[in-house]
Amino acid sequence: MRLDDVPRELLAVLAALALAHAAFTWLRRVYRRASMRRRFARASEGEREAAALLVEQGFAIEAAQARITYELALDGSPVTIPLRADYIVSRKGMRFVAEVKTGRLAPRIETAATRRQLFEYHHAFGVDGVLLVDADARRVHVVELRRPAARRPFGLFIFAAVAVALVVFLAR
Repeated sequence: MRLDDVPRELLAVLAALALAHAAFTWLRRVYRRASMRRRFARASEGEREAAALLVEQGFAIEAAQARITYELALDGSPVTIPLRADYIVSRKGMRFVAEVKTGRLAPRIETAATRRQLFEYHHAFGVDGVLLVDADARRVHVVELRRPAARRPFGLFIFAAVAVALVVFLAR
């Protein structure tokens, strides 16, 4: 089949579809960029608002955009991890990392990425605690990172039950 054998109407429809696809792809990219710029602008504004909120609540700001590195070992080889926290603050002799979040999901402790970030900050910065600042709601939350209670081995329970049963049986 040659190109001359293809109806011009079909070629026009295919060209129009290709043009529509290209326009849609371009518009989607423009929308995503604009959306990302708005998010970054709101996050930056939220960080400025959070600084004032932290001071209002009695925290002294020691550092903004505090940067550190810490080291891990991967298969015995050292790996240096850079880390940056929004604020290091203190109050009543205690130091905290303050992480500022904006939006609908990020400020929620139920959000896994936020939780992991707070755990990493607590460990890496060696502070007394972690604050989650919801800039949109103008709230500062103190996050208590508790270790799960140690689980008792089930085998120990069975051993104790057998021992008690044996004592009861022998006592008869």
